[in-house]
Amino acid sequence: MVAVTSAPSAEGLVWAAVLVWGGLIGLASAQPPGVDIDAEAIAPTEKITLYDGKAVDDLRHFYTWLGPQGYDDPNDVFSVAEEIDGNPAIRVTGQDWGGFLTRKNYRDYRLVLEYRWSEKTWNEKARNSGVLFHCQGADGNRSPDFRGTWLSSVEYEIQEGRTGAVILVNGHMKNGSPVHPTIRMRTKHDDIWDPDGEPREFVGFHFLFQSTYDLGWRNQRGYRGRNDPDKPLGEWNRAEIIAKGGDITYFLNGQKILEATDGSLTEGRIMFQSEGAEIFFRLIELHPVEQR
Repeated sequence: MVAVTSAPSAEGLVWAAVLVWGGLIGLASAQPPGVDIDAEAIAPTEKITLYDGKAVDDLRHFYTWLGPQGYDDPNDVFSVAEEIDGNPAIRVTGQDWGGFLTRKNYRDYRLVLEYRWSEKTWNEKARNSGVLFHCQGADGNRSPDFRGTWLSSVEYEIQEGRTGAVILVNGHMKNGSPVHPTIRMRTKHDDIWDPDGEPREFVGFHFLFQSTYDLGWRNQRGYRGRNDPDKPLGEWNRAEIIAKGGDITYFLNGQKILEATDGSLTEGRIMFQSEGAEIFFRLIELHPVEQR
């Protein structure tokens, strides 16, 4: 394994946080060298390859964040596996909550990623990860949601039985002001996307489910819904996010599974989660939004 390079706290990174659980926040100003969270967001005009599964040490586009551990990764949660199906892949063990994030801000793109689960998990719950995009605020700006680890963002959920759900993630800007994302989605039943449903506006933390969601979903390891387009355990899946302004469209293995519009978040970093199960990524690309 080749560890992801992340900035150690000894190199002058200041995490000035006062963490108060349950309704208050800890404010931090830390960010890794070479990352400007206020930099102008990039809209791709050609393909941007963030990871292509060819080099075992090519993670220059990312840094890692693990909540209380900050930029340190003592358990080697993030690494590159030298041989997965004959090629390198980013390995995320899921042991600790956190993620690897892009060093730059992006907007108006089509994100393509290929991922697969392994057998390894750290609990009995449905395997869980996800992609947080349009991430806002500084690392360490914590909210009481999700153990205070995630930045305010829009999520493409990657979870057994719920892959392709939207999660609106509350958080805080660098100055501490709260962020409660909003979005509009057509639904008919239990916040499930239906292109023929009535448009509704959602504010703040919400789960909004993909069209293939099974109402009998259970949070247990190995769960599969009746209409899940996910590949069997161990096989590679292809997820796509089209993000243009505040509009988003989700695909899984070529199937359109969700669409929402008029979101309040439109740009930011992109975070790939570690959340209790081992997952591998072999391809991460950004394309101009018009191309598919």
